Amino acid sequence: MNIVLAMLAAFLWGTTYAVTQYSLAGWPPLLLGALRALPAGLLLFAIKPNKPKRRDWAMLLRLGGINIALFFSLLFVMAQTLPSAISGVGMISVPVFAMLFHWIFNKKSPSRIQVFSGALLIFCAGLLFDPRQLELSTIGMLAMLTAISCIVLGSNIIKALTNRVHWWTILCWQLILGGLLLAIVSIFQALVSPAQYITVWNNLSLLNGFGLIWLIILNTALAYSLYVWLLGRMTVVEFTFAGISNPIAGVIMGLLLVNESFSVYQYSLMACMLLASLLPPLLGRYFNKRAILQSPSKVSQTKYSLKS
Repeated sequence: MNIVLAMLAAFLWGTTYAVTQYSLAGWPPLLLGALRALPAGLLLFAIKPNKPKRRDWAMLLRLGGINIALFFSLLFVMAQTLPSAISGVGMISVPVFAMLFHWIFNKKSPSRIQVFSGALLIFCAGLLFDPRQLELSTIGMLAMLTAISCIVLGSNIIKALTNRVHWWTILCWQLILGGLLLAIVSIFQALVSPAQYITVWNNLSLLNGFGLIWLIILNTALAYSLYVWLLGRMTVVEFTFAGISNPIAGVIMGLLLVNESFSVYQYSLMACMLLASLLPPLLGRYFNKRAILQSPSKVSQTKYSLKS
């Protein structure tokens, strides 16, 4: 059940790119990040008010800065500079970064199947993002790589915090603090360079409102509730491998909302990356079930040998 909920959260996140391009095109990334994070955090806080302990404020501020303020800004840069499908498929490389992080900093070696899957993901990504085959924004690609790093760092901070802080407190305050940081920076940007903000204000529409409701309620309040709750019950690597549904959402929403299309070769590479990300959880379940089925016979053999 955990893996299904994780896939639901990832699917909702995968809609970010197309929904932004379709309903909020041209909006400043900092403003979008603030409007996505702060209202969602305040809504969740209103549902269940809470207050962190004094010793946890510094860590929550760091988490809000990395996991919300920086990540949301980068996400909306991607949404406005890269195709929806490419953004979703690119973000599926998160498990590779997660494995490298745990290997380098936690001395936790990945399994052979995780290494194989990660290598296959990198190989397919190299072919898909080959500039000779597909022209992509350099700024968008740099934003994607930095955003992936934010996910890994932020997820590990959440994992450490859940040992002593209630998951709801982490959920609410990372959004509130990260949203406040984005609001402050976006206000400063509006004062320095107001043209884009004036254009947004003068062209507000019902479509903009629907886009913001989607991002605030489903994309953030619901998806982040699932994300923080599940990180207390799954490893970071396990959760990131559930991100298979992120690119699926990116491809589907890109087709439906912004008429994106790619060649058969490019769709094949995307499918290969999706299959590579599915290998570790599927094979892990298979070997676990196999071990459980074989264990009774091993136990009976042990009992027989002891009697003899």
